[in-house]
Amino acid sequence: MRPAILNPLFASLKTLKGVGDKIAKPFGRLFGREEPRIIDLLFHLPYSAIDRRSMPKLSEVVPDTIVTLEVTVDRHVPGRGRAPYKIRTHQGMQTLDLVYFHISPERAEKMFPAGATRYVSGLVSMYDSHFQMTHPDRVGSEKDLPEILTVEPVYPLTEGLATGTMRRTAANALAKLPDLPEWCDPSFLAQKKFAPFSTALRRMHAPEEVVDVAPESPFRARLAYDELLSHQLALALLRTRIRRDKGRKSIGDGRLRAKIEAALTFSLTGAQKAAIQEIIRDLSSEHRMLRLLQGDVGSGKTVVALMAAAHVIEAGRQAAIMAPTEILARQHYDRIAPLAKAAGIRISILTGRERGRDREALLEQLAAGEIHLLVGTHALFQEGVEFKDLALAVVDEQHRFGVHQRLALAQKGEAVDLLVMTATPIPRTLVLTYFGDMDVSELRSKPAGRQPIDTRTISLGRIEEVVEAIGRGIQSGARVYWICPLIEESELVDLAAAEERYAFLKERFGKKVGLVHGRMRPTEKDAAMEKFARGETQILVSTTVVEVGVDVPEATIMVIEHAERFGLAQLHQLRGRVGRGSGQSTCLLLYKTPLGEAAKRRLSTMRETEDGFRIAEEDLALRGEGEVLGTRQSGLPGFKIANHEQHGALLEAARKDAALILMRDPALATERGRTLRILLHLFEREDAVRLIEAG
Repeated sequence: MRPAILNPLFASLKTLKGVGDKIAKPFGRLFGREEPRIIDLLFHLPYSAIDRRSMPKLSEVVPDTIVTLEVTVDRHVPGRGRAPYKIRTHQGMQTLDLVYFHISPERAEKMFPAGATRYVSGLVSMYDSHFQMTHPDRVGSEKDLPEILTVEPVYPLTEGLATGTMRRTAANALAKLPDLPEWCDPSFLAQKKFAPFSTALRRMHAPEEVVDVAPESPFRARLAYDELLSHQLALALLRTRIRRDKGRKSIGDGRLRAKIEAALTFSLTGAQKAAIQEIIRDLSSEHRMLRLLQGDVGSGKTVVALMAAAHVIEAGRQAAIMAPTEILARQHYDRIAPLAKAAGIRISILTGRERGRDREALLEQLAAGEIHLLVGTHALFQEGVEFKDLALAVVDEQHRFGVHQRLALAQKGEAVDLLVMTATPIPRTLVLTYFGDMDVSELRSKPAGRQPIDTRTISLGRIEEVVEAIGRGIQSGARVYWICPLIEESELVDLAAAEERYAFLKERFGKKVGLVHGRMRPTEKDAAMEKFARGETQILVSTTVVEVGVDVPEATIMVIEHAERFGLAQLHQLRGRVGRGSGQSTCLLLYKTPLGEAAKRRLSTMRETEDGFRIAEEDLALRGEGEVLGTRQSGLPGFKIANHEQHGALLEAARKDAALILMRDPALATERGRTLRILLHLFEREDAVRLIEAG
């Protein structure tokens, strides 16, 4: 149970003054949840701040700076045609024009009555050797001055959410923040000069100086450390639990693996053989396996997982492979089924789609041990799914599953060995962050016969040439992915961009064009993907939902529009959707000029290499450069606050602290232990608390 002290933070955002259904909706979009909570807003930190405290005389203003000015309103000059509406004001002998586009005269006159004194805050520029302020950020009379003369936080926003709404709601949310007990070691806090958690959070949302919210700010660092500590503590508890339970040896004789290898249409790479040997050594030992298999796009992780499953099946036991989406689960199944059949392995699939009598029959066969290998989604660990003797759980794209879900699958048997796979190569410096102290196997080489992908960068100004080239390609039978731009923080705008491009291409190529996006129902997505896989459509316009795992070997052209808006890892993942067959593949990165330095480096890295591990290292070096903190492109996956560039050094301290805590107080039963339980709940690592309580 969550400690009562945290309940106000996990209440709905709608409990705050001024937040109704209409305002809650964009907040929900921003935080990625239907029912946004106060904690979501408090952990949505500003990325910069504006200092409005400077009140110079108008005669002393430096153009193109943000200032607050006291002015007297002279007269209104309504705009004609496309001309803006102007309000003429003065201070002493100097004049200032306040410029508005799209404002009604009634509203303008109400805000700025002739002869009144007003305080305006915003960017002052020179126009025609004349001072002007376009759309002042803040306007008020003398009584509003204390609210105007502040250091104002600037937040990442989404469509339908105004800066003022975000600021006011964040201030109301801060009022709900309880005074939490300290969970950090006092000597560590003193050494780092860290403020208490509540103080740090308050200073981020109500900064006293612009530097308070800077990326390297000690207040941000304090919050990042708390998040890293909660994560490392949860991982350490999981590992302790899995390692503490004695493993069960699975001794195979190699007969099924030999049959699978004989049925393959390619030879196993050296990296695949080495990974299989490492996994089999783990499965044959008395220690429980907790291994990460990371391989580049198309490096053959699924075959390695099947070989691991075959080993435990040879020993008379069962295996399960869990994927994050139904499309991925079915793809694994379709790829594995012919090989399993050749080896005499009985395989089945379980997703949300299996219902009624078919599902009941499948569950009976599973419980009786008649199904050797079960592939599926999170449906695998639901109640009622019983294995006769589950020995191995394989979790694909593990960063999409919580600790609790991994455990739930591992608890479907006695001392289950765990293999987690990721198609996103992760630099060794970050493996500890995501996966804790796991054993790691890497697949660095691609299967034989794969052609290199011809990657080119093309300006969006040449889009007509690209469309003509696509036309020639589909005439010769090619299939094309067309990925639409990632527009920061706004799924609706992403969708609009995809639909617009779909309409444009459909006009040219008719029924040969399909569309898939994140707002479709799973069945609609599957249907659109299947049409593309069968060749009924030859161009698939998509948002980034095809990023992970979708496998259409016939697809040989990948077009990524506004490639400059994507992170390196994501560009690499998307490119990996082509080049999966034996044909020559092309990836066209369309960019808008002018390009920033970081975007230039990203695109040139994509042109130079297909090595996912090199790309991952480069991505780590680049991340944050020229990016706005708080967008999907920065920070660490699964983390709201911690950012590798700024807080990488704190990770090792958090890992050591977590190990020391559990060595001294494994049940978190001491006074500090009880405060650490609050920390785990605060960052929603309740799974870890359940682990302690389950003994």
